[in-house]
Amino acid sequence: MSIAALYDIYLLHPQIQTDTRKLKAGEIFFALKGENFNGNTFAKQALEVGAAAVIIDEKEYYINEKTILVDDVLTTLQAIAKHHRMQFTIPFLAITGSNGKTTTKELMNAVLSKKYKTYCTFGNLNNHIGVPLTILGIKKDAEFAIIEMGANHQHEIEGYCQYAMPTHVLINNCGKAHLEGFGGIEGVRKGKGELYDYAVNYNCIVFRNTDLDYLQQMATDRGITNEITYGSSNAQYVGKPIDNTGLIDVAVITPGLETIMQTQLVGDYNFANIIGAVAVGRTFDVPMNDIKAALQEYTPSNSRSQLIKQGSNTIILDAYNANPTSMRAAIENFAKADYANKIIMIGGMWELGAESIAEHQQIVQLLQQWNWNDVVLVGGDFAHTQHSYIYLHSNAEAKEWLENLKPENTAILIKGSRAAAMEKVLAL
Repeated sequence: MSIAALYDIYLLHPQIQTDTRKLKAGEIFFALKGENFNGNTFAKQALEVGAAAVIIDEKEYYINEKTILVDDVLTTLQAIAKHHRMQFTIPFLAITGSNGKTTTKELMNAVLSKKYKTYCTFGNLNNHIGVPLTILGIKKDAEFAIIEMGANHQHEIEGYCQYAMPTHVLINNCGKAHLEGFGGIEGVRKGKGELYDYAVNYNCIVFRNTDLDYLQQMATDRGITNEITYGSSNAQYVGKPIDNTGLIDVAVITPGLETIMQTQLVGDYNFANIIGAVAVGRTFDVPMNDIKAALQEYTPSNSRSQLIKQGSNTIILDAYNANPTSMRAAIENFAKADYANKIIMIGGMWELGAESIAEHQQIVQLLQQWNWNDVVLVGGDFAHTQHSYIYLHSNAEAKEWLENLKPENTAILIKGSRAAAMEKVLAL
């Protein structure tokens, strides 16, 4: 069956599911494969649930006319997503980066939604499955789309662009994340830089943070001139961070005027995310007052840059993910924050390959630059570092330690990689 014919089925049943546990009657089931599962084996179950169609790629699982055999389920999903993308002439903004891309996407969605019917990546569904599903979730009334792209090795971003077909692109940053897959920081820049490669080839507009010299070098090396800049200086959209009792506000500077953007985000490291959202909003003529309202109303969730009051304690929960770059930024921001008593609880960092122990040791050495009430290192390669801090094996042990301590009038930073699940330290 052709992609056009499959797309016609999708138009009749525009709800797609890849998990039979979540499947509802009338939806299309794509029988994807993974390392530990074969979606084809759930074809019969999907039909029993009431799937409108079941897309399979192993003929022995064919049951009736509602099972559609294709060469490869995943590439078929991506091809249908591309066909759907081609029905739109609206702006498609692609965002990637090592740190903060989900927060950036959420801020830009909040800003753009003040003026446009905006669709964006749900949560962090930003991989080879999540990107096509995001595209297929965009409805006819869309006026703007934001596609988040995650990657942990070369050619991933390149692949996403083939069916997302962005008109505008933004690389948040290139930090020490997924070093195991990328093979070092230069590999990270090459992998993320695939978004710039696409921009050059298809004449996309690039949003670029002027505070990061390497982004300028990456753009210059590719001959990019079609760009809109933002940052703390030498940019079309300029701002400066302002501390507001632990939260970050941003003063947007225009000739003869400073507009204060209040937020509910923690940390100077969110400055680029905020001023980037301002730049995108103003580029697409969102009024400054609407941008201000959107940023003030946005509430971080899912353990990203959250400031939580718990009794007399202030908790900075930034535990959705971590790598050496984001960990360093969080610690340095916490160190300069004006709290009398400070406790740090950080979990191990994953996917750092051969550099892992050394990167964990560097975080320990960074911590040693300041005096803390307590430092608790949890799991991962912190087990192999030299230090005099408290080491615990799991988030469960860390939770027990904190409950027994019963701190008062204390600020607590909680951070770690997704695998560490450090948010479980809190009894919320």
